[in-house]
Amino acid sequence: MHSYRTHVCSELRKAHVGETVRLSGWIHRTRDHGGVLFVDLRDHHGITQIVADTDNPCFAQLDSLRSESVVTVTGEVLARSADTVNGNLPTGEIEVVARDVVVQSAAEELPMPVAGEQEYPEDIRLRYRFLDLRRERLHNNVMLRSAVITSLRQRMVDQGFTEFQTPILTASSPEGARDYLVPSRVHPGKFYALPQAPQMFKQLLMVAGFDRYFQIAPCFRDEDARADRSPGEFYQLDLEMSFVTQEDVFNALEPVLAGVFEEFANGKTVTPSGEFPRIPYKEAMLKYGSDKPDLRNPIEIVDVTQHFKGSGFGLFDKITAGGGTVRAIPAPGAGANSRKFFDDMNNWARGEGFAGLGYINIRDGVPGGPIAKNHGEDGTAKLLEELGLGGNDGVFFAAGKESEAAKLAGAARTRIGEQLELIEQGCFKFCWIVDFPMFEYDEETKKIDFSHNPFSMPQGEMDALENSDPLDILAWQYDIVCNGVELSSGAIRNHRPEIMYKAFEIAGYSQEDVDREFAGMINAFKYGAPPHGGSAPGVDRMVMLLADEPNIREVVLFPMNQKAEDLMMGAPGNVDMKQLRELNIRIVEPPKQG
Repeated sequence: MHSYRTHVCSELRKAHVGETVRLSGWIHRTRDHGGVLFVDLRDHHGITQIVADTDNPCFAQLDSLRSESVVTVTGEVLARSADTVNGNLPTGEIEVVARDVVVQSAAEELPMPVAGEQEYPEDIRLRYRFLDLRRERLHNNVMLRSAVITSLRQRMVDQGFTEFQTPILTASSPEGARDYLVPSRVHPGKFYALPQAPQMFKQLLMVAGFDRYFQIAPCFRDEDARADRSPGEFYQLDLEMSFVTQEDVFNALEPVLAGVFEEFANGKTVTPSGEFPRIPYKEAMLKYGSDKPDLRNPIEIVDVTQHFKGSGFGLFDKITAGGGTVRAIPAPGAGANSRKFFDDMNNWARGEGFAGLGYINIRDGVPGGPIAKNHGEDGTAKLLEELGLGGNDGVFFAAGKESEAAKLAGAARTRIGEQLELIEQGCFKFCWIVDFPMFEYDEETKKIDFSHNPFSMPQGEMDALENSDPLDILAWQYDIVCNGVELSSGAIRNHRPEIMYKAFEIAGYSQEDVDREFAGMINAFKYGAPPHGGSAPGVDRMVMLLADEPNIREVVLFPMNQKAEDLMMGAPGNVDMKQLRELNIRIVEPPKQG
């Protein structure tokens, strides 16, 4: 017989009754029922019930062990009586009578329980992550993550992509988030950087002629945590293709994403079943107030600026006269609510840093609220007719500069959808956001800058750069969005040096700047580069959606906290002077506050 086990803890069935077996695992839960001890023994695979009564020599030994102690139990498989069968366990028709117990590792008193799913403070969970990962929900999430990555990898290979590993130690990039820097011992005063993404390397692979690349790539960014973003590091399905248009990239990626979500949807639907909708950026910002719209929410925002120009309604009239906009956010069925609902929404908007939300509430066909009163009966009637609102609906208004109105309208759309329970459940809804602007005007620096990805090909190429208003130029850039979560950005790349130099010139960079900051890529493009493009959907975010978790830390093995600290390993930590001297580094203390 094997030293530790003949079976795993999910394996035994009625067919094994009468056999002598050996199991190893953790003591999950112990129950003493009138002199009969029941022990749930757990391993990676499942749970088996172990039994010992007071006449059993193993009773005292098992009874003395704390939960999470690791034991090896040898015993006989018995059938449970009909009234004690546990239909929730695959092993619920049997139990094992202990004949011998070997303690492999006795557990001390636990800082947090493993059995059950009660909530515990995040700092405790992260400090004892090895215990947290024993809990069923997290254990299942991590196994789901592994299965998703395996499926992604196979689907990419099946489509003719080849997996390559790009460097982890590379050069610092002046674009994007902050780099994590790594000092060089053999080159004093110089630093490597951990890659924010394999962007340049994957493009160089296309220049090198490899045609279709992918990798499950680790990325490192020194940025703050969010619910859908881990601080420090994350993983993405990184891909790049040669001789492709934007539609070719979509056609390659859509079946991979749809297939993975369908495989692990757990009863949810994946829509659309065919081609994902393509929504231009400008339309997304108007209709949804966001470039990552949640299409499960049926509310669509409407620009009603014209209704308030010269209307006599002082506040909105003043805003529109100054070039501002007014956006209407319908609230179907909200008129049946009390006025408190509308006032609460207004207070919420103020709490978010906005001036407030105007509203009209319609009860039994009669419009009410300050805007209906000030806009007049005829003006209100025309407005509500255009919006298609019914006798017990409501509508909120966001007014101001276009960007501010869009931001408030988008946030209000989400909140109204949640408050009125309008968001469709049990589904994953995908879309592409396309036609991003190539450039934007930076109000702080008072100059034109890139709005998205500086290495994207402008639509219209050199002709557009030379003959169009930069703020009117669109780029071959795109995002893939699912349920309001941006899974990735992507682009058809600017592979022609003369177009790249011109694009950077518009953003205030000289040719010397480009040659210095992006030497590896721009030099490669001078020796024959194919048209190419790609994308990089975030693996962590995919698993977060599939596991129906609100926070990305619930699907990452060993995450950091919101301060980018690893509480379990004590990172970041101090190093001794010997290490600093080897690296020719001196620590400069930050200035004292106050």
